[in-house]
Amino acid sequence: MTDLMTGLRVPDLVPLPVLLPLLGAALTLAFRRSPRLQRGVSIAVLAAVVAVAGVLVWQTDVGGPQVLWLGAWQEPLGISLVADRLSALMLLVSSIVTLLVLVFAIGQGRAESEEEGESETPLTIFHPTYLVLAAGVSNAFLAGDLFNLFVGFEILLFSSYVLLTVGGAAARIHAGTTYVVVSLLSSALFLVGIAAVYAATGTVNLAQLSVRIGHLSPAVALVLQLCLLTAFAIKAAIFPMSAWLPDSYPTAPAPVTAVFAGLLTKVGVYAIIRVQTLLFPDSPLQGLLMWAALLTMVVGILGAVSQSGLKRILSFTLVSHIGYMVFGIALATPAGTAGAIFYVAHHITIQTALFLITGLVERLAGTTSLDRLGGLAVASPVLATLFFVSAMNLSGIPPLSGFLAKVGLLDAGIAVGTPLAWLLVVGGIVTSLLTLYALAKVWSQAFWRTLADAPRSPTPAAGGGGGGGGDGGVAVLVEAPARTLPRTMLAATAAMTAVGLLITVVAGPLYAFTQRAAADLTSRAPYVTSVLPEEVRR
Repeated sequence: MTDLMTGLRVPDLVPLPVLLPLLGAALTLAFRRSPRLQRGVSIAVLAAVVAVAGVLVWQTDVGGPQVLWLGAWQEPLGISLVADRLSALMLLVSSIVTLLVLVFAIGQGRAESEEEGESETPLTIFHPTYLVLAAGVSNAFLAGDLFNLFVGFEILLFSSYVLLTVGGAAARIHAGTTYVVVSLLSSALFLVGIAAVYAATGTVNLAQLSVRIGHLSPAVALVLQLCLLTAFAIKAAIFPMSAWLPDSYPTAPAPVTAVFAGLLTKVGVYAIIRVQTLLFPDSPLQGLLMWAALLTMVVGILGAVSQSGLKRILSFTLVSHIGYMVFGIALATPAGTAGAIFYVAHHITIQTALFLITGLVERLAGTTSLDRLGGLAVASPVLATLFFVSAMNLSGIPPLSGFLAKVGLLDAGIAVGTPLAWLLVVGGIVTSLLTLYALAKVWSQAFWRTLADAPRSPTPAAGGGGGGGGDGGVAVLVEAPARTLPRTMLAATAAMTAVGLLITVVAGPLYAFTQRAAADLTSRAPYVTSVLPEEVRR
C-alpha cells in the first residue's frame, strides 16, 4: 500500500483541493444555462476534493508534511503549499461540510423552483461562487506563507460577499454591508501585518519566519504578533471583535449560513493556531489570549441565552464556542493544542448540522422565532431527532464528541494549574451548562410544547415567511405546515448529523491523530525541515 501511494506522487495532490474547485467554478459558469450540469460538476468536484483530502490525511500521518513548490523560483522564494496533519484534517472536515451543504442547497433550489414565485437562491451564480469559496478555504489551509494565506482569505471573503447578499433582500444587503466593512478592516490590518513582517525579517514564508522571528527584539516580535492576532481574531469572531457575526449570518439563505458558521470563523482559528505555534511559540500574550477565550465563552453564551430567535441563539453559541478553541491555543501546551484541534473538527460538523436543521425548521414552520413555534416534534419527528442529537452534542453530553472535546480541554487546563487556567476551566464548565440551557429552551418551546400552548399569530402560517431569513416573521406552525421537507434537504442534514456522530465513534483514533499533530506543531521541526532546504535553515 505504501509503495502504491508513493507511486502516486502524493505531493502532486496538494494543490488539487484548490485547483479542482476553481476549475469546477469555470465549468459551472460555462454551463449556466444547464442547472443539471452545474449540479453534476459541483458535486463531482467536491467529492473529488473529499477523496484527495482523505489521501492527504493518511499520507501526512505516515509520511510527514507534504510540500509542493509552485513555479520555477528557487526555494524559498516561490509559493509553497504545505499539507501537514493539521491542514490535512481541516481540509477533510471542511470538504465533507461543503459537499453536504451543497447537496442541501441543491435540494432547496429544486424545491423553490417548484413553488411559484419563490426564487431565493439564483443557482446560475450560486454554484461557481460556492466552488470559489471552497477553493479559498482550501488555499488558506494549505498556504505555506503569509501572503498566500492572505490570498486564501480574500478568495473566500469576496465569494462570501456574493453568497451573503444573494437574492438582494434589504436585510441581506444591510447585513452584507456590515460583514464587508468588518472583513475589509481585518484584511487591511492583515496586509499591514504582512508588510511589517517582511520589513522586519525579509520573508513571508512561514517555515523561514519560524527561524528568523526568534532573532528579532522582543518588542518588535510583540508588535508583529499583536497585528496578526488582531486581524485573525476579527475573522474568528473572538471577543471583543465578535459583535458583527450575530447580525450578519442569520439573514443569509440556510445553506449559506450553515457553511459560513461551520467554516469561515474556523479558518481564522486555524490561522491563529498556525501562527502561534510556528512563529510565536514562547508568546508573552498567553495571558491575554486566556482572557479573550474566557470572555468569548461567557459573553457569547450569555448573548445566546437572552435571544428568542433560533438563528441568533445559534450565532451566539457559535461565538461562545470559539472561546473553547482559543482556550486550548492559549494554554500553549501539546495537550491544549490537541484539544483545540479536536474541538475545531467537532464544532465544524455540529454547528453546520444545527444551521441546516434551522433551515428545515424555517421551511416547515415559516419562522425561526421561538415565540411563534410549537409542535415541531409532532410535525416532523425526524427533524426533532436530528436537532436533539446535535444539540446534545454541542452541549457536551456524554459520551458524544462534544463531551470528549471539552474534557480534553479541561484536562489540559487543569494540568497547567495556574489561577487563570483554573478560571478558564470553570468558565468552560459554566458555558457548557448554559449552552445546554439555551438549546433546551429551543427544544422545549419549538419542538416539545403542544400547539395549544404555542402563542398564535394573527395571520396563518401557510405560505408565509419562508424566505425572509430572519428570526422574526408572523407565521406559526399550525395544523397545516407551511411546507413539506424535501428528501434531499433532509438527507443532507441527516448525513451532516451522522458525521458528527462518526467523530464520536472514531474519537479515540482521531484524538490520537490530533495529539500527533499537536506534537508536530509544538516541536516545529517536522514542518520547517519539510519546507526548507538545509542550507536555508542555517
